[in-house]
Amino acid sequence: MGHSFRAALITGATSGIGEAFARALPTTTDLLLTGRNKEALGRLATTLGDGASGRRVETVSADLTSDKGLDALCAAAAPFAADLLICNAGFGPFGDFLSAPEADLRNTVSLNAMAPLVLMRRLLPGMLIHAEAEGRRAGLIVVSSGLGFLPVPRLATYAATKAFDLSLTEALAAELSARPVDILALCPTATRTRFSERSGYGRNPPGAQDPAHVASQALVALGRQRTLVLGAVSGSVLTVPALVRAAVAQALQTLLPRR
Repeated sequence: MGHSFRAALITGATSGIGEAFARALPTTTDLLLTGRNKEALGRLATTLGDGASGRRVETVSADLTSDKGLDALCAAAAPFAADLLICNAGFGPFGDFLSAPEADLRNTVSLNAMAPLVLMRRLLPGMLIHAEAEGRRAGLIVVSSGLGFLPVPRLATYAATKAFDLSLTEALAAELSARPVDILALCPTATRTRFSERSGYGRNPPGAQDPAHVASQALVALGRQRTLVLGAVSGSVLTVPALVRAAVAQALQTLLPRR
């Protein structure tokens, strides 16, 4: 992590990569944690709260597939004044597209694509204003996936939403390259989280990464690169396409007219 942040908002914070981010950030960074499991959020907040340092750890139990949940989180975020936003919450059913319940597909798109879009659109303007006024830099990490580079049968909707996250984040990094914000699209491959279980895939595949490794590497990369691909194979295979995508986005930012 190139510089310290005063306050971070983390979605999907109750387990996996989201929880790993919460644990990886220093005690000097206040935390606003959100997820659906109120009890798990409370336990994590108790663990991470540090009375000696005066660290604030606040929680919002919210369903980010709904407007009500997004509104509740944004209302809590306004006074919290986070200068680091980590959009991590994600879901995706494993199986044939035509066999998946429509509700699951809708929720996948809402949580993986619409929720980060709304949070970025609502929260980034204020983050930029505060950063410019205080001579600091804000931060944004969007957890996409190595699958965002590929069409993936039986994870078609999930992979499509992660491609959306990747493209949106790369484009936004180019648009805001002259503003005081560091933006990172994080693209891990298989990670030891509950995603496989919740998706219906089953156990984590062999060689799955430790979420603590993913979070720590992302914090180191923030401000140094725009896309981080993590994985024993994908890290080397997809890094070059990631660099090309970032360069193309920056070139288009220069060539396309402003409005």
